[in-house]
Amino acid sequence: MNALLTLALAAGQPPADDWKTPEAAHLKNITQVTDGFVRAGEGYFSPDGTKIIFQAEEKDTGNPFYQIFVMDLATKKLTRVSPGTGRTTCGYFRPDGKRIIFASSHGDPDAKKHQAAEIAQRAEDAKKGVRRRYSWDFDPHMKIYEANPDGTEMKCLTPDATVYTAEGSYSADGKRIVYSAGTAGNVQLYTMSADGTGAKRLTNAPNCYNGGPFFSPDGARVVFRADRKEKDRLQLYVINADGTGEKALTTDDKWVYWAPYWYKDGKHIIYTAADHSNELARPNYDLYWMNLGTGKVTRLTFAPGQDVLPVFSPDARRVMWTSSRDGRSPTQLWVADFTPPKE
Repeated sequence: MNALLTLALAAGQPPADDWKTPEAAHLKNITQVTDGFVRAGEGYFSPDGTKIIFQAEEKDTGNPFYQIFVMDLATKKLTRVSPGTGRTTCGYFRPDGKRIIFASSHGDPDAKKHQAAEIAQRAEDAKKGVRRRYSWDFDPHMKIYEANPDGTEMKCLTPDATVYTAEGSYSADGKRIVYSAGTAGNVQLYTMSADGTGAKRLTNAPNCYNGGPFFSPDGARVVFRADRKEKDRLQLYVINADGTGEKALTTDDKWVYWAPYWYKDGKHIIYTAADHSNELARPNYDLYWMNLGTGKVTRLTFAPGQDVLPVFSPDARRVMWTSSRDGRSPTQLWVADFTPPKE
């Protein structure tokens, strides 16, 4: 390793022409999974690891918002499982592989009006050379639905919801779903039975966003993100599945941390983070690994593009994430063989 690379790694950022070297320590056979979409991301594996469910924007459909797709990894066969109207997010397989869940606003009577407005706004932005800052829309029409993996027999699990209700994922036994619900600026975590009954509030931190929850492999804890200290400055937290014992995993409010996902041993997580201390610099998100016992952190990606939303395959031998990789291309899903950091 040359002296320049050594110094760059010590500073946490390798030179632009050699960022693949540090990545190879933990990520091998990096391969792009999706293409043909305007953008794609937030993918999750099926229980047997043969399929993925993800969100993507289709070309020339009149809908500029994400829809949910299932892809067979061997054949690349694609099935859109959401209705095709409105916004969608957060598709996830039930642990037995027989059903999926996702959030959708297709029930909004003005969904197509919102689509047309977004298309018009993008055209105006392009004309003026404006690049809008990313912001998440807490659509009050967003509800959680379940369906077969091909999109048939769809059923709303939260029909009475009148606020944003999304970001759902199952416990390992398939009996519970943890999710986020609320209005912009006040979103809390809840659990419910897999059939949509018995909703229980998990967090009690008003006037902030609590989101992206996942049950630990043993179902005893939930990891999530929240902007408790400062709006949009997300930090990572873990809480017992009964709502007790909440603990902050990160505390540096100069950084933004999000998208935590459990490793199979329940002792480590993989997540996304970026330094936001310089308001004049564009933060670059990368993937990190954390030992929850010691707090030790290892950086996994060094690409010039954004690397976000990492998840493990069922056997934890592969990691899949959303990335532009080169910093210029639209985001797509990527997958790699994973070697855990030595500790």
